[in-house]
Amino acid sequence: MASESDKTGGCCGQRSGQEPCMPPVSFITFILSLAQSAMVLMGEAPDPESGRTLSNLPEAKHTIDILAMLDCKTRGNLTSEEKEVLGSLLCDLRMLYVKKQ
Repeated sequence: MASESDKTGGCCGQRSGQEPCMPPVSFITFILSLAQSAMVLMGEAPDPESGRTLSNLPEAKHTIDILAMLDCKTRGNLTSEEKEVLGSLLCDLRMLYVKKQ
């Protein structure tokens, strides 16, 4: 039986005639995605679709609050790496948010 990487060709690029292969799903990639969204919403990174820099602090705060909720709800269930990454992201995002206000 073929493994999952065999089925996808082990790639994370464009497969011919198919949609792009996505990175593996993990808690860390999920929280990094949320953090990237918060960075875009605070004008620290360009919007990936438009390439424009925007600023929407209320939405950025909401995204940071989602990460904080995940921190509370997953406490005791994360690996040490996941806990460290989430804590670091929250600290960095909160500091940046305060500077932007």
